[in-house]
Amino acid sequence: MRKLLLLLVTAAAARSQTAAPAAGSGFTGSNACKTCHADVWMNFYKNPHYKSVASGKEPQEKTGCEGCHGPAQKHVEARGGKTTIPRAFSLMPPKQALETCLGCHARDLARANIRRSEHTKNDVACTSCHSIHHPATPKSLLAKKQAELCYGCHATVRAQFSMPSKHRVNEGFMQCSDCHNPHGSFDATWKMGQKPRMMEQALNTESPCLKCHMDKRGPFVYEHAPVRVEGCEACHSPHGSMNAKLLRRPVVFTVCLECHNGAASFGTRNNGVDLQSSKHNMLDPKFQKCTTCHVAIHGSN
Repeated sequence: MRKLLLLLVTAAAARSQTAAPAAGSGFTGSNACKTCHADVWMNFYKNPHYKSVASGKEPQEKTGCEGCHGPAQKHVEARGGKTTIPRAFSLMPPKQALETCLGCHARDLARANIRRSEHTKNDVACTSCHSIHHPATPKSLLAKKQAELCYGCHATVRAQFSMPSKHRVNEGFMQCSDCHNPHGSFDATWKMGQKPRMMEQALNTESPCLKCHMDKRGPFVYEHAPVRVEGCEACHSPHGSMNAKLLRRPVVFTVCLECHNGAASFGTRNNGVDLQSSKHNMLDPKFQKCTTCHVAIHGSN
């Protein structure tokens, strides 16, 4: 079956190359490339970019090898050499590599904000994460498994995923892109400019946490303000924590006291908690687990 598939693909490639390149255009067709780069060409049919060859409808400047690397005539006449390739990605500065890829991929909404993303601002180009000819994963053509790829730069995050309470990324239950958009995202309301971490959105502009924790979504009649204004990170460490439930502090009441500390300066019912009243004597252990009484801390009706 595998041999039959390979024969069909090869036949489709041959049909797509029957039209001779226009004279003086500098294009030679992908058949000229496979003479030297047979290892790449023989596996290229597995690559999503192969559809430009298989369709037989794309113009020369967007077909096969030359669709990315540009006209190959000078490269063929020189018998090889990176400097004779119009677009050699290994020699390109990050911005040029990005613009080359966006020649086709700019229409994808998931990449619409990539020019303003934190990765682009820090000179992380498409080829820093993707390997077109020798990918480690068939999906997205990543150079390594997604977690290992991200850990290459985000070493502190790798350590957090080894803590006792964590999201199960290392176990393969989820991956970084479930919460983050590596190409940049639009966060219209969630923490506004304080949130540059390219978070993927759930519904509308909501936190990606709600994609899994939908019971916390609401809407509620009585909302816990930090959930809407500051997001889940007000109380939880999203990657991993030494504390249960990914909490930022080891004991529940110490998390609550960061806001509910007896200071009524805000003039709201949420902040003016008297620590030494008969209702909230925080020196008494029975009052030190707030969730014994306040069981719906994310919101309630």
